[in-house]
Amino acid sequence: MAKPGRNEQASAGLRQAGGRQATPRQAERRSTERNPVDRGSAAPRRGAEQHRIQFADRRRSWRRHHLNVAREALLRLKQTPVASLMTLAVLAIALALPGFLLAALGNLQTLTDGWDPQPRIALYMQTELSDASIDSFSRELLLREDLSSVELISRQKGLEEFRQYSAFADLLERFGSNPLPAVIMVLPRDGDPLQLPLLRSELAALPGVDEALLDMEWVQRLAAVLALAQRGSYVLGGLLALAVLLVVGNTVRMTIESRRDEILVSKLVGATDAWVRRPFLYSGFWFGLLGGVLAWLLVQLALSLLAQPAQALADLYLNQFQLQGLGVQGSLIMLATATLLGLSGSWLAVSRHLREIEPGVAIPGDSGSGAV
Repeated sequence: MAKPGRNEQASAGLRQAGGRQATPRQAERRSTERNPVDRGSAAPRRGAEQHRIQFADRRRSWRRHHLNVAREALLRLKQTPVASLMTLAVLAIALALPGFLLAALGNLQTLTDGWDPQPRIALYMQTELSDASIDSFSRELLLREDLSSVELISRQKGLEEFRQYSAFADLLERFGSNPLPAVIMVLPRDGDPLQLPLLRSELAALPGVDEALLDMEWVQRLAAVLALAQRGSYVLGGLLALAVLLVVGNTVRMTIESRRDEILVSKLVGATDAWVRRPFLYSGFWFGLLGGVLAWLLVQLALSLLAQPAQALADLYLNQFQLQGLGVQGSLIMLATATLLGLSGSWLAVSRHLREIEPGVAIPGDSGSGAV
């Protein structure tokens, strides 16, 4: 009789053991039990594995996400061109007014910087006096302790300066003699505004003096007017900055209301407040930046329209004066301020209204819809 094969013997043994054939996992476990040395050998790992994200990858992902959100926010402005242009026009006008005032005050300040701020008193001498007597009178003024300097402008020197700097030099030809008087410019030692009028009256009463003028009074008044105008421009700028905050905040608020359902769904799936807030912040950023650019264009346009008449007026007094614009520093300050105001307005609006949009909170004023 032929001997049964090895497979037949294994099948017979399994039938004797219980009539069941071992599964592959049971066979593998039995094989491991028979060979304990192979138990520590490397086996294929199953299930989830933990991966560590590098800082450079996080930074690239963060930058790519911000760029995408900024691009989408700009595209949303293009989807509503009429409303966006109206909002930008309001922002541009509100930002251009203080910018134009500050530029105009800067040009006026440039005009007054070349003038001597020290008060001087001009003594116009009588035309009947001779040059020798006027020179002797000026030497006597040098002995006064309340005067720090005395400068004599003779009649001939005054005539030469009038011909050189005045546009009415041809009128002098109609006079038979020099009609200009000698002038003595004195610089008071004490610049107290309360004492200067008293000193002027005292010098005007001296013999030989026809008239005494405190010629820096109008410069001081102009400086006071400029200081007042500058302070007023700051106040106006603050009020208009508040208006910009309100305009941007109201615009962002309406955008939030139009996307309420989208925000609710995003929060339901686990979106954080920072993630939800980011698109609206970029909307305020674009409103501020574009409004600042339009405001800068309006200021430059206004200054260019005033450049020719201002130059014609300046030629009558100062030949080298030119109307200046905002400059690089002023332009950067305007753009940075406009962008900061746009971000601040959107931040205030989002921080206030985003707390009202939460899953499970009913929409205020909507009785027909229940909690989400």
